[in-house]
Amino acid sequence: MKNAAMFWVGATTLVLVTVTIMAAMNFPFNWVFYLTVIGQIMIVFMVYRVLTDNYKTEKTFADFYEDHPIGKQEHYR
Repeated sequence: MKNAAMFWVGATTLVLVTVTIMAAMNFPFNWVFYLTVIGQIMIVFMVYRVLTDNYKTEKTFADFYEDHPIGKQEHYR
C-alpha cells in the first residue's frame, strides 16, 4: 500500500487507542464521545482509502504467508 493509506491506518489506530485510554481514566464524557464519533468517521474513511488504493502484487494464495514463504510448490497426495 502507499504511504497515504498506511497513514490513515496509523492515525485511526492512534485515535481509537486514545479513546480507550481516556475512557479508562474517566475523562469527561463529552471528550470521549466526540473523539469516538471522530474515530468512527476515520474508520469509514480508512477502509475506503485502503480498498481503493492502487496496490498490485504478483503473490497468490499459493505463496502462503509472508512470514513463512513456501513459494509455489506442487502439492502431492
